[in-house]
Formats: sequence, C-alpha cells, structure tokens
Amino acid sequence: MIRYIADLVLLAGAVFTLLGALGILRMPDVYNRIQAGTKASTLGAIGVLIGIGLLQPQWWAKLVCIAGFILFTSPVSSSTIARALYRSGVRPWQAAPGVADDRTGRG
Repeated sequence: MIRYIADLVLLAGAVFTLLGALGILRMPDVYNRIQAGTKASTLGAIGVLIGIGLLQPQWWAKLVCIAGFILFTSPVSSSTIARALYRSGVRPWQAAPGVADDRTGRG
C-alpha cells in the first residue's frame, strides 16, 4: 500500500516538474519564466523527495536537509535574478493596447 502511495507522490512530483519545464518554454518573458521554473519545479522536487522518503524511510534525515536547501535557495535565487534583470533594464512583457494576446485571446 505504501508503495502505491509513494508511486503516486513520485508521479505527481514528476508532473509538476514537467509542467515547470513547459512553463519555461511557454511564458512570454524572463520574469514569467523565472516564476514558472521556480514554483512548479520546487513543488515537483519536494514531491519527488517525499516519494523517495516513503520508499526509503531510512533516508528521511537526508531528504529533509535537501528539501530545506531547495525551499531556502529557490525563492532567494529567483528573486535575485529578477532584481538583477530589472536593474539592468529588462522590462516586463506587456501586450500592445487593443491587440489580442495570442496566448489568452484577450485584449
């Protein structure tokens, strides 16, 4: 029973990681790409770590350390990158007024 739960958690983590990668490809500018890559990939990595922890209970201490490192460094690094980009003159993407956005169909 634990094996099936662990497999589902691993699958969910892999799906979130895949969605993060897809978000990096689909987003219109670097700020949105940072957001997609950081949030979804962090959730995916934590899911994978929990799934591994369910399969290998003796590894929990190491996995908690890895998860803590990911949860601490991921938001800090994405914030630092976004701030550096903004200060260097990279402005956020905006749709032209009155022009429908191809991605959403809204103007």
